[in-house]
Amino acid sequence: MSKIGKVPVTIPEKVEVTINKDNVVIKGPKGELQQAIAPLVDVKKNDQQIEVVKKEDTKRSDAFQGLMQRLIANMVTGVTEGYEKQLEINGVGYRAQMKGNNLILNVGYSNEVTFTPPSDISISVDKNVITVKGIDKQQVGQTAAKIRKIREPDPYKHKGIKYVGEYLIKKVGKKGV
Repeated sequence: MSKIGKVPVTIPEKVEVTINKDNVVIKGPKGELQQAIAPLVDVKKNDQQIEVVKKEDTKRSDAFQGLMQRLIANMVTGVTEGYEKQLEINGVGYRAQMKGNNLILNVGYSNEVTFTPPSDISISVDKNVITVKGIDKQQVGQTAAKIRKIREPDPYKHKGIKYVGEYLIKKVGKKGV
């Protein structure tokens, strides 16, 4: 029994919702997103709310009900407010800069690394903080993860790219005899 899936998603004033047979389209001030509807659930619009209803009573349909409710709620938040992730660069000589639409990273490799973001993601750099913004929560998180993967934080020296607020446990290196 999905507790999250039963909660209806409220629709803000400036958001338009279109429910077709097999997908949901949500338009807002920041853009437009669409999501395919899972086969075990139905999506219904009532006044200023969206409800996700199960077609059958199984564990799998419970899971899809909760999933679809969260995906639709994230889409509504994305087209009204948007999503943002921040990454922090730590290390001597490590730096980032924007060249056109590309992110140029100097993070300890012999050559600089060029990262080209997807078309609907915007990246900005302020000193040692990289900000990834967009309307699709999954795509913002995936882009931030790809940037972090270029130089993951080192547990011994704490050099690398990490999320702002991420806590790293420092490991002790070799001890001399």
